[in-house]
Amino acid sequence: MQRWKWVWLSGALLAGLGIMDFGSQSLANQSLFQYTMQAWASLPFNGGTGGGSEPIPRILVDQFGYRPQDPKVAVIASPQRGENANRAFTPGSVYEVRNTSTNAVVFSGALTPWNGGQIHGQSGDRAWHFDFSTVKQSGTYVVVDQERGEQSFPFQIQANVYQKNLVTATRVFYYQRAGFNKTGSVAGKWQDGAAFLGPNQDSQARSVSAKDDPATARDLRGGWFDAGDTNKYSTFAGPVVNQLLTAYEENPRAFTDRFNIPESGNGIPDLIDEIKWEVDWLKRMQEDDGGVLIKVGVLDHNAADRPSQDRRPRYYGPKCSSSTIATAAAFAHAARVYRQFPALQGESRDLEQRAIRAWNWFQQSPLKTDCDTQEIKAGDADRPVTEQQGNAAAAAVHLFALTGNPDYSTQLAKYLTASQPWNDNVWGRYRAHEGDALLLYTRLTNADAALVKQIRDRFVDMVRTQTQAYGLRMDLDPYRVSLPDEQYHWGSNQVQANYGNSNRDAIRYGAVPDRNTSLQARAMAHLHYLHGVNPLGFVYLTNMGSLGAERSVTSMYHEWLGRGEYERVVPGKPGPAPGYLVGGPNRDYTGNQESVKQQPIQKRYLDSPTGWPVNSWELTEPAIYYQAAYVRLLASITSP
Repeated sequence: MQRWKWVWLSGALLAGLGIMDFGSQSLANQSLFQYTMQAWASLPFNGGTGGGSEPIPRILVDQFGYRPQDPKVAVIASPQRGENANRAFTPGSVYEVRNTSTNAVVFSGALTPWNGGQIHGQSGDRAWHFDFSTVKQSGTYVVVDQERGEQSFPFQIQANVYQKNLVTATRVFYYQRAGFNKTGSVAGKWQDGAAFLGPNQDSQARSVSAKDDPATARDLRGGWFDAGDTNKYSTFAGPVVNQLLTAYEENPRAFTDRFNIPESGNGIPDLIDEIKWEVDWLKRMQEDDGGVLIKVGVLDHNAADRPSQDRRPRYYGPKCSSSTIATAAAFAHAARVYRQFPALQGESRDLEQRAIRAWNWFQQSPLKTDCDTQEIKAGDADRPVTEQQGNAAAAAVHLFALTGNPDYSTQLAKYLTASQPWNDNVWGRYRAHEGDALLLYTRLTNADAALVKQIRDRFVDMVRTQTQAYGLRMDLDPYRVSLPDEQYHWGSNQVQANYGNSNRDAIRYGAVPDRNTSLQARAMAHLHYLHGVNPLGFVYLTNMGSLGAERSVTSMYHEWLGRGEYERVVPGKPGPAPGYLVGGPNRDYTGNQESVKQQPIQKRYLDSPTGWPVNSWELTEPAIYYQAAYVRLLASITSP
């Protein structure tokens, strides 16, 4: 039984017997509360089981905690529709914040009903807010409904409260490494041998169009598995590299050389070491003329229990305009960041030349959208023409920043209106690396003044006018995130993180300075949503019990870490590796779980690792692009 459940039942039973009154300040009741909190802390813990096996909490807080200076708002939910509708209740009139070590009441106050008691359509919940932002003292706390005997999960208030999350989330990329022996203290319980280095595998991969021709064999080892599958996609990898590099540039102090990866202690921040693992693979995907192969993987879905046991041959797809321009942007960005490290000066010069060759190949080649026959399963690596042109805009920025060549500014002008910020009404919720590059351009020395004004004017106008996306709109969503229905699709948690990032960008680039407080609160609200302030009370990260989450997701769809002993967090088994951001609620879920389809949009989620016909990949599969968005959001507000 989970710690929180034990305390809740204990408190409810004692209150029912007249022994415990959460509203009383008597010495006897203070001692009893302190005893239950001490017992809570002493119980063994593996993380929340989730999946509906335990009640969704009624008092929702960020299960890791809050920085002292940030807004702190608990959401009290009375579900009216959905899987937890039987948990409807009327909250008490006074709520308290209590220190779990001393039982001292450090703050008390009344609730504010959301929209006058209306039911929120996306969640099916009636909700109240309890603002305890004035509590700034470091410590561990709970929010208590003194009349109803309800309390939140414990949480911390601490300046570096998210640092462990950042380390854990960044280490996910280590677990996603292909062709690397994961053992010892670095891998912990999640060990596996080097995968896909056998005959006709990644170090000898053949062209998918000439499977029987050994002359097509190429060394394409390394890189990261893309998602829950073990394939590798150049088109998807480039934007991830760019977003992670942006995360580093914005707050390099957040990334130390002590994240416990094999390269730790080499004098280079571990995030840069991890990025280098992926960039080195992209280099192998590039041919001498500058073109980049689109994809590496297998031809069927019959995976082994672990990647190291998988003996299937591996194949690569052709070079293509989409993969080449995505890689050009990644190479140019990495070259610029690398050159600040003496040990990477040679790598920086090499990547600069590679980026230029990729750019030139792209300029001289037709834009193709049919390179990937999808014989290599699964996922279509082709990109639409407009997305390729948007990648070209990002590549032009990074090449200009790297070389200072004004020709790249001229090229940026050519591709600018094909970029995502010119085809959406929120700057960075999709293809975030394009928006990041354009904002970077506005700060570059010798940038074209007219282009800078054009970019900045559009960004400022977007922040000013799109009030659903920028700043808090308390009337739209009691969970303070206010996404339109259509954003709750496959991978909605990536969008949640990118909304947070875009609000942080609005502050960073001074779009509307008089709204900075609201923009910061909105950015943090998306982080809190991912940390448990959502209608299901889930921390949407795997197996985070050891970091303080009482109800983190216990499983994910993953061809290794979603199988066997890693399938689910249960006593005696390790469950999946910690820190993977899963896809999240999906209004378009197509699996056979009809109960999921009947939920309000924000509750269309199932904590399951099961493939067909449940199709849990639509809900619980992780991906390196989801992870990058979360890492960037965390890094922007994390101190080491």
